[in-house]
Amino acid sequence: MCAQNVPTFAVPSYAPSSVHLPTSSAVNPLYGSVTVTPATATPIRLSLTDAVNRGLEHNLALVTQQQNQRVESGETRSAFNALMPGLTAQAQTGTQSIDIITFGIKPSVLAPLHLPPGFVLPTIVKSDYTSAQINLNQQLFNLPAIELYRAAKANIRVAALNTLNVRGNVVLLVSSAYLQTLAAAAQLQDEQALLRSDSTALDQAKDSHAAGVATNLDELRARVQYQTQDQAVVNAENTFAKDKIALNRMIGLAADQPVELIDAAPDADLTELPLDQAKQTAYQRRKDYLALLAQLRAAELDRKAAKYERVPYLSLGGYYGVIGATEGLYHGDFVAQGTLNVPVFHEARVRGDEEVADAQLNRLRAQIADLEVTIESQLRMSMLDVQATSQLVKVARSNVELAREELQDSTDRFTAGVDDNLPEVQAQAALANAQTQMVNALYQYNQAKLNLARNTGVVETQYQSYLGQ
Repeated sequence: MCAQNVPTFAVPSYAPSSVHLPTSSAVNPLYGSVTVTPATATPIRLSLTDAVNRGLEHNLALVTQQQNQRVESGETRSAFNALMPGLTAQAQTGTQSIDIITFGIKPSVLAPLHLPPGFVLPTIVKSDYTSAQINLNQQLFNLPAIELYRAAKANIRVAALNTLNVRGNVVLLVSSAYLQTLAAAAQLQDEQALLRSDSTALDQAKDSHAAGVATNLDELRARVQYQTQDQAVVNAENTFAKDKIALNRMIGLAADQPVELIDAAPDADLTELPLDQAKQTAYQRRKDYLALLAQLRAAELDRKAAKYERVPYLSLGGYYGVIGATEGLYHGDFVAQGTLNVPVFHEARVRGDEEVADAQLNRLRAQIADLEVTIESQLRMSMLDVQATSQLVKVARSNVELAREELQDSTDRFTAGVDDNLPEVQAQAALANAQTQMVNALYQYNQAKLNLARNTGVVETQYQSYLGQ
């Protein structure tokens, strides 16, 4: 009799601190999909909106939740059926054999009838009979059934809100996977550019060594730097390929389907809402919060149903049909009766149902109170993340420019023979680190904006505006 909690699938973190996301649909259905489009040789041009739309169509968690919503709809129909007239029709035919002696019919009983002389009373009588009838049963007044039906309708709203909550999670995860893949692509491009620069530096070191203006140590340093950067390119290519596979998995594409990400990583500043306004929006738009309120309403109706089990209920039933010998005459046959059921002693069961309902109510009230505090905490942390990552992007961008200038100066000094190539190698490593930090900072900034939209309850409808697209 208690409101059922419809299962939901949680995103792994509201404020991830690393670039890489888990990809196992066995751990979390959000990372899986139910429809896989066969791979083609032609790359699919994929924008962020395209990826999100594919995820909403094929994501495993969302499809699963939609089936849970259908379950709640079916259970509501079942609860409504208890209030509807029950109408059935039946027909039967058969042969029966009766020992009339067992019914007390003996010759002495028939003597007053003055039967003809020589009449022998058969003790076994066989007869063929046929009957047909329509049966009706209707609950006229049943308060527990009415409240259970109302609770079932409330659970439909719970399931619908949980479905919307999963949709928001899908938008968040697919967007994050798309941004992560963009970050991996940017990292790969930076590593490839550094490899080309290292190749040029290695050629210069060889030429300088051959000309006698540089030592063998300079050439060895340049070669080690080139090979180290070559390893970085291989790792970046591997990361990029795996991120594309994870993205394909979430949106229903084959793992080997080539995709071309046509959107660039967003780099727009976000104008944040004041905290009070963000909290008000979250209380109105957060589907997990609204689902708990709907569950509380369903639990309150279940509590009423338990209390009303002490109330008498009235029903009407009966049937009308015909019955007679199979090859003979038929006559009407009917029963009509009203029934008043008065519970006399079911107190233990009723109190047990009330205790279960009260426990459900107390649990939901505690969860709602906790979530209200959690929402404020999540909003505060998301706003801090947005502010911090915005500053990190600015600092990282400045560091990249400074590292490039340092590398250029070091290269010029080595080329002019003023210094060896140790400062150049060090500057190259500093630039690689600065570019990596820039890619990560930009990804984290966009992720922080998405998390803020998620915590405010608007990620499904406003993720593009939060990213500045």
